[in-house]
Amino acid sequence: FNKTVFIVNPIGSTSTTYKVFYRVPIAVQYFRWLTNVITKWDWGTSTKIAVNRPAFSVISQRIPLTMTLNFAGLLVYLPFGFAFGIIAALKKDKFIDNIMQVFIMVFLSIPSLVLLLTLIIIFSYKLNWLPSLFPLIGIESPEQIAKGYVIPVLAMALPSIASLTRLLRAELSEVLTSEFVLLAKTKGLTHRQSVIRHAIRNSLVPMVPIIIGTFASLLSGSFIMERVYAIPGVGTITLNALRQNNYDYNALMSANAFYGIISLIAVLIVDLSYGLVDPRIRMG
Repeated sequence: FNKTVFIVNPIGSTSTTYKVFYRVPIAVQYFRWLTNVITKWDWGTSTKIAVNRPAFSVISQRIPLTMTLNFAGLLVYLPFGFAFGIIAALKKDKFIDNIMQVFIMVFLSIPSLVLLLTLIIIFSYKLNWLPSLFPLIGIESPEQIAKGYVIPVLAMALPSIASLTRLLRAELSEVLTSEFVLLAKTKGLTHRQSVIRHAIRNSLVPMVPIIIGTFASLLSGSFIMERVYAIPGVGTITLNALRQNNYDYNALMSANAFYGIISLIAVLIVDLSYGLVDPRIRMG
C-alpha cells in the first residue's frame, strides 16, 4: 500500500507531494484479506480481469456455467459407469467383457486434453455436427448452447466411465464369489435377486468415496477444457488471473476458495454417505 506525504518547500509557499510505498509481508496481507472476508464478506477488488469490480461477483457470475458443465459430466458418468461395470462383472471373461476391457484401456490411456482435441477434430471439423468452440450465451440459440456441452462433457465423462467400470467390475466380481452370495442363492433367491439385493450393495461400500471424489476431480479437470473450448467458466477466469504480468490476486483467491469449498463439501458427502450404503456404519 502507499501513503501520501506532503513536504513544504522552505523557500516558497508551494508544496511537493511524494508517495511512499511500504512492502507488507505476505502473511500480514493474507490475514487482512481473510479478516475482511469473514467479517465483511469483502473478497477484494479485481485489478486486471474486471477492473474495480468486486472479485467475488466476477467469480460468482461464472460459477453456474462451471457447475452445470461438471454436473452434466457427472450425470453421464454415473449411469454408464454403473451399467458397464455390472455388465462386465456378470459377463466376466466373455466377449462383452473383452470389449469392455478394450474400452477401459483406451480411454484410461488417453489424456483428457488429447481426447477433447480428438473429439473437436472428429465432430466439429470432419463431421460438422457440433461447434468447435463453446457458443456465446445470450447470443446464440439454446439448441446451439446445448450442442456446445456435448464435446466437453464427453471429454470429461469417458475417462471417468472407464475408471468406474474397471473398479466396479473388480469389486463386484469379488463379491459375487463370496460366501454370503452363495448362501443367499441356497436359501432360494434367484441369481438376479442375489446380485441386486446383496452383491451390488456390498460392492458399493469401497466405491462411494471414489464416486463422490470423482466430482472434485472433474471440477479440477475442467480447467484446461474451459480454456481450450473457450468456455467462460471459473477455470478460464483463474487461468487469466495467472497470466504473467497480469496477476489478479483477488480474483485468484476467490477462485481458489470456490474450488476448495467444493472439495470440502465432496469430502463431507463421502463421510455421510457411508451410513446410507452400509448399515453397520450407521449402527456404530
